[in-house]
Amino acid sequence: MSSNYSPSLRRKVAREAASLLYLGVEKEYKQAKLRAAKTFGANFLPTNLEVAIEFDRIAEENEGVARQERLIQMRKEALKLMKILERYNPVLIGSVWRGTIHCESDIDIVLHFDEPDDVLKTIKRNNLKVLRTEWATVTKRGVKKTSLHIYLESPTREKAEIIVRDAEETGRREKCEIYGDSITGLRINELEKMLKENPTKRFVPF
Repeated sequence: MSSNYSPSLRRKVAREAASLLYLGVEKEYKQAKLRAAKTFGANFLPTNLEVAIEFDRIAEENEGVARQERLIQMRKEALKLMKILERYNPVLIGSVWRGTIHCESDIDIVLHFDEPDDVLKTIKRNNLKVLRTEWATVTKRGVKKTSLHIYLESPTREKAEIIVRDAEETGRREKCEIYGDSITGLRINELEKMLKENPTKRFVPF
């Protein structure tokens, strides 16, 4: 790999990685960055934030005004889903929370409840179309955490992922691996207020 380094080359690598992600060629930031660096013969990797910034630019260039219109609709749809799940204190996270959606984005909602099956029953009782469910286990600081992921389709055909975590994790802040800040998200009352006052508000550190 070339030892040459310049801000312009760094941005080219970041943009190439972002393009790979946007087009669905790669699914993970790390793999996208490695592939992009190899393409340009670079001996460095851009940060996740640098790639995210380029990803946002690409989405804006390709989707324009329609992107903001869809963001508002997805946030409204998220609010409807959250009201159905209100008893579980849902929090909107992901690109719909941040305001950085693109054409393949879905709605991400996390909630904390010790009986995942109860959440699933509530979803089905409200005639929401469940596409699939899966259990996921991650290890953080040597501790294994298991969560149920419920993938569904809303009445307006927006895809959504409901993540059910243990109740003991309620209020625990997570650091975002892409943006480097805390994943705070929006609760029902916060989302309602934002939709009234600034429906396209962004929550990003740039």
